[in-house]
Amino acid sequence: MNSDAAPDETAGRAPGETPGRTPDTGLRADAERNRDRILAAARRLFATEGLGVSLASVAREAGVGKATLSRRFATRDELVNAVFADRMDAYASAVTEALADPEPWRGFTGYITAVCAMQAADRGFADVLTMTFPAAKALEKRRAESYHAFLELIARAKGTGHLRDDFTSEDLVILLMANAGVINATGEAAPDTWRRLTAHMLRSYAAPGAPLPALPEAPAPAALYRAMVRVSRPGPA
Repeated sequence: MNSDAAPDETAGRAPGETPGRTPDTGLRADAERNRDRILAAARRLFATEGLGVSLASVAREAGVGKATLSRRFATRDELVNAVFADRMDAYASAVTEALADPEPWRGFTGYITAVCAMQAADRGFADVLTMTFPAAKALEKRRAESYHAFLELIARAKGTGHLRDDFTSEDLVILLMANAGVINATGEAAPDTWRRLTAHMLRSYAAPGAPLPALPEAPAPAALYRAMVRVSRPGPA
């Protein structure tokens, strides 16, 4: 039985309205429900397991067949684009807010911390920020917009004399890669470890005399040990 087949519903519809279709997307009502279920399942799995989760797992989590998933999202990039569209909007908004701060160094440090926090909140998004998805046009467009705004933020922070002259935009990519690794390694065993890493890196970006961010406490030895045991075990934690 085709799970995307639409019921024959004609009573009570508006003139010119396609039976069983939602007005905004044109999808049949049951097909729209399947799409929503797939997106919800992908968000859950990407957030907890990262982007390495298989599309077959997403289909199972959504309660649909692989063929249904493929009809809604022909490629992984299309699914990633749909799942993370709102998070990329938040990512772009973060740098806009940073540029609006009258103190550029504070805006810079606040932006770096905010982006690292976004990574910590969602393992899938942690991966998105350190990967490229050429077929996900909308996502890549937002990434490019954010990048150019970040270049302006760098220039402003350097203009205050608080950001080191040798800081480059690539340093943020390096930090995000390192932060993603820390987040994936520590998991729930030491979930706030990323904060200390971020603070250390911000201190390393600061020019002499710049206000330094507070340094959060290091994770407890027992928590860090649990994280190390977690990493050493094959398969999901």
